[in-house]
Amino acid sequence: MKLAILTDIHGNVQALDAVLNELDGQGIDDIWSLGDMIAMGPDSNEVMARLLDRGVKMITGNHDEAVLSLLAGTGHPESYAHTRPHHEWVARTLRPDYADALMKLPRTIEQTIGRGHIYGIHYHIPAEKREASIVDEPFHDIVEATLPNMQRLFGDYAADVVCFGHHHPVHAFQDERKRYFNPGALGVAKDDWARYGVLQWDEAGLRVSAKTIPYDKPSFMNKMARDEVPQREVMWRLFY
Repeated sequence: MKLAILTDIHGNVQALDAVLNELDGQGIDDIWSLGDMIAMGPDSNEVMARLLDRGVKMITGNHDEAVLSLLAGTGHPESYAHTRPHHEWVARTLRPDYADALMKLPRTIEQTIGRGHIYGIHYHIPAEKREASIVDEPFHDIVEATLPNMQRLFGDYAADVVCFGHHHPVHAFQDERKRYFNPGALGVAKDDWARYGVLQWDEAGLRVSAKTIPYDKPSFMNKMARDEVPQREVMWRLFY
């Protein structure tokens, strides 16, 4: 059994295509996408088309939910004010059928495979905020990628492997009870590599692997400029 983990694609279809082409030769049984499929990059519609065509199992992230909240007329998170012009642009250009598909997604995903229970979430949400609107900012603030911090965030989750994203660097930690795995952002990095992960079960047990593959980043950057993606200069400086 092989499960591919994607997260934080962020409208980068060039990076996504590179990963999907790579997965085609790996005998992957299932693919999870752990939120932030849309926004930041120029190709939210193309990303959603690829994921839906592949039957990828998706959950929402903070950018997805912020855009959906604008579409629903229920507001925008106060601390995301600096991203609002960009999110409004994504809301205007997102195809209605893709918005409908995103609105139906849950915030978590889980599956028992063999003797292991796998849990996916975009990032930690405190128990009392699990049903809160994105306007109420349910996702925990990003913390440094250390084992003690992962234990504090995810230690009480009923799972053998907790998979997540949101914080873009790779996280790969393990204690005596569980593994904490973030394969790194697929579509957001200052280098030319797309990141993903593979969970593999065989006779030797579970293997958790963080993977990278190069993608056509110049085409991605050129598309950002051609489409005049709002706030692209800020995103280039901070993320790309």
